[in-house]
Amino acid sequence: MNRRSRLLYPAAALLWMLIAVAVGGLTVQAAEREEYDFPTSGVAEVLDPGALSSDTPIEEEVELTINEKFESEKERMEAELAMANVKNTLNVRAEADEKSAKVGFLYKDCGGTILEQKDGWTKIRSGNVVGWAKDEYLLFGEEAKAMAEDVGNWIVTLDSSAVRVRKEPNFESDMYGLLAHDDTVEFIDIVNESWISVEYDDEIGYVNTDYINVEFYIDKAETIEVVRARERAEAERKRTANRGAVPADADELRLLGALIYCEAGNQSYEGMVGVGAVVMNRLKHPAYPNTIHGVIYASGQFTPAMTGKVAKVYEGTVPEMCMQAAQAAINGETTVGDATYFRRAGKREGFVLGDHVFW
Repeated sequence: MNRRSRLLYPAAALLWMLIAVAVGGLTVQAAEREEYDFPTSGVAEVLDPGALSSDTPIEEEVELTINEKFESEKERMEAELAMANVKNTLNVRAEADEKSAKVGFLYKDCGGTILEQKDGWTKIRSGNVVGWAKDEYLLFGEEAKAMAEDVGNWIVTLDSSAVRVRKEPNFESDMYGLLAHDDTVEFIDIVNESWISVEYDDEIGYVNTDYINVEFYIDKAETIEVVRARERAEAERKRTANRGAVPADADELRLLGALIYCEAGNQSYEGMVGVGAVVMNRLKHPAYPNTIHGVIYASGQFTPAMTGKVAKVYEGTVPEMCMQAAQAAINGETTVGDATYFRRAGKREGFVLGDHVFW
């Protein structure tokens, strides 16, 4: 062996040692991941590799099943929620005193989180309103939870950047599309511990439960400033309409048509009119805002309005049949009587029309 060969040998040996260590290290890492039983189903459904980082020990994470997530949210509701128990409106005041200034309003079926209680008053947070309401006009505990579940909506949010929405509850199924992190969809039902069904573009889609959360949405209070601003905007709209710049109901007709498309675009014409009638019935009811825009955009009421879908349809193309249904509802027609609520049929009693139940 010459001098050159003797010099190269240790370097080559060192190189092979490094390769062996590296390979061995990879083997150990793979074994650890397998030992932790990394959720391969989740990997298939989540499009954010960062969410699957092995830097955080798996044993330190507390994974809740979908049923446990629902039960946890329900327990929180029963412990922390207060619901307005009024026919129309409940004043929320700056202090626990009837002479104190009003800071906002809780409407019928609104609710908020309990912050403090004293002397027959409860301090709540509801939307952007923080203030005091009298206990005699509120429901608490099991009664509050029961009312909330009757009038509110379960919404699905994501723990990851994006998740596939499938046509059937299995990984081999085709997709309808993707849910991004900022998207929310309405929950329909638990299929099993691995899948739930959701409302997705007027279809029933299925989402794997590994990387989702469920949150409960109810109507929230409005501040005095928001109420006054809406009143000023409505007065200005009427003033402008009277001058003939824009027909008084043109924008609201289109807005109602857009909502009908989002909520009932795949239903019969009668079902479309039913959704429009719910909006008009609310408009005529003293417990709700007195404009179509106010009813549609009331906090927590219509999921497509909350997620921005109604606005996108309004700015785009509203199908003619939806516009006809909107006009019929504005004219006073109804296929659902005086109903002020609707949701997907199957979980409560009421008048069933197509895929919806109205009450």
